[in-house]
Amino acid sequence: MFYDTDDLKNQEILLRLERTCEAQPEKRWVPMYHFDICLPDGTKIGYCDLRIGHNDKTYIGGNIGYGIDAPFRGHRYAAKACALLFQLARKHGMDYVIITCDPSNAASSRTCQLAGGKYMETADIPEDNEMYAEGKRQVMIYRFDLSRTGEPYERKL
Repeated sequence: MFYDTDDLKNQEILLRLERTCEAQPEKRWVPMYHFDICLPDGTKIGYCDLRIGHNDKTYIGGNIGYGIDAPFRGHRYAAKACALLFQLARKHGMDYVIITCDPSNAASSRTCQLAGGKYMETADIPEDNEMYAEGKRQVMIYRFDLSRTGEPYERKL
């Protein structure tokens, strides 16, 4: 079941639903939302997605993915989008989410820290994972506790 997402906005950005994807158990994929990250005037500045649920794939690939277009970087838009996605994850009963990033991507690691993530480990990507086939070998894993509402990191962004 997918929820309405019209409330995923703040004074700086809004998440515009692009599409949803049902689970594909044979691939160990969980249900997913895909969004464009937009300025209030509708200008697209990036993308993000939320994968609902937890399994071995979401531990390595994360529950949330994001990217900000180059001209719009440096404004913490990815961290702000994560805070909005945390609200949607809570609606689905998730008490935590995982976000992973390439160890060489300092900006993404900083986003995880700004968004309130707790660094768990740097893990090797299993050979049967799609990310391995793309040439990726390790990910930094951050966990975000969603069991409490109104987290300080969500307010300060």
